[in-house]
Amino acid sequence: TNIGSILASVNPYKPIPGLYSVDAIELYRQHRLGELPPHIFATANECYCCLWKRHDSQCVLISGESGAGKTESTKLLLKFLSAMSQTSLGAPVSEKSTRVEEAILES
Repeated sequence: TNIGSILASVNPYKPIPGLYSVDAIELYRQHRLGELPPHIFATANECYCCLWKRHDSQCVLISGESGAGKTESTKLLLKFLSAMSQTSLGAPVSEKSTRVEEAILES
């Protein structure tokens, strides 16, 4: 759920098909925070928009107990931001990632 720009999420401890797909990235890329159901991609999109359109520095705080999904959430946020940077360069979202993106996501 969202509380303003804060996203509270729960680790389902199992994959949910399509939840973090390229189609989901494309969907949340086209909408502002609050227009679609709460999602980490909506939060990532808000950060991206504030960073590039308003030139505001951004910080994302991901916290939780051990096993809550912090590492996975970070990977998903970086996946979205990497896809957005590819799109801003004129590449389609579905295009294979660059070596830089892969290095960031692996870190």
